[in-house]
Amino acid sequence: MNGLATRVSDRPVRRRATPLGLMLALTFATGVVDAVGYLRLDQVFAGNMTGNVVILGMAAAGAGLPLLGPAVALVFFLVGAAAAGRVLRTAAPGWSRRCTGLLGGVGLVLVVTALGMAVVGLDSPGIRAVMASSLALAMGVQAATARHIGVKDVTTVVVTSTLTGLAADSRLGAARGQGALRRSTAVALIVAGAVAGAALCQVHEGLAVAAAAVVVLAVSGLGHVSARSADQAAAVTNSSATAPSTARAGSGAHRGSAPRTADISPTRQRQEGTS
Repeated sequence: MNGLATRVSDRPVRRRATPLGLMLALTFATGVVDAVGYLRLDQVFAGNMTGNVVILGMAAAGAGLPLLGPAVALVFFLVGAAAAGRVLRTAAPGWSRRCTGLLGGVGLVLVVTALGMAVVGLDSPGIRAVMASSLALAMGVQAATARHIGVKDVTTVVVTSTLTGLAADSRLGAARGQGALRRSTAVALIVAGAVAGAALCQVHEGLAVAAAAVVVLAVSGLGHVSARSADQAAAVTNSSATAPSTARAGSGAHRGSAPRTADISPTRQRQEGTS
C-alpha cells in the first residue's frame, strides 16, 4: 500500500494557470485592431470573421461593398489559425512555451504592420488589402492560441457567444448567474478597444496597431512568467509530497537490516557459551 502511494506521489503534477486577465487584455487588443480594419482598411474585420462573411455575402449580391479586403482577411485568418493549431497540436493544455512564442509572433506581426502603415501608407486598395491580411493573420494565430489556453467565454476575437451566455444565464433567462462578471468584462473590453482604436486612428492608424502590439507582447511575456512560476510551485509541491514517503521507506529498510539478537533465547545463549 505504501509502495502504491509512493508511486502515485512520484507522478509529475503540472499546474497551469488560467490567465483570465491576460485573455481579457487580448480582447481589448482585438477591439483596437478591428477598429483600424473597419475605419482604414475598407471595412475589414481582422478578428471578427462573422462580419467579413456577412460583408462578402452582401458584396456578392451587388450591394456595392468592398470585396477584396474582407476576402483576403478571411483567408489569412484561417491560415493563421491553422498554423497555430499545427504548432499546438502536441502541446499540453493551458499555457506553454509554444503559446508564448505564438503570441510573441502575433505582437511582432503587428509591429511590422504598424511600421508598414507609417512608411508605405494606405493609398491604394492593394496596399490596404495587404495590411488587412497581415492583421487577420495575426488575429487568426491569437484566436487559435486563446482557444488552446481555454479560458471560458473569452475567445479574444468575438463576443457573440459571450453575449449569448450572458443573456441566457441572466435573471431574465435561466437565472444561473454563472460567469456574468467575466462575460460582461469581455464585452466591455472589446468595446473599449474599439473606442481606443478609433481615437488613435484620428492621429494615425499605425499608432493604433502599435498600441495593440504592445498589449499582445506584454501578454506574451506575463503569461510566460505566470506559467513558469506555476510549474516551479508544482515542482516544489511534488518534492514535498515524495520526501516523507522516501524517508519512511529508508527507515523501514534500516530496521529490516538490523541484527535480531533479541530473538535468541537465553537457553541457547548459555549453550553457545559453554560450548
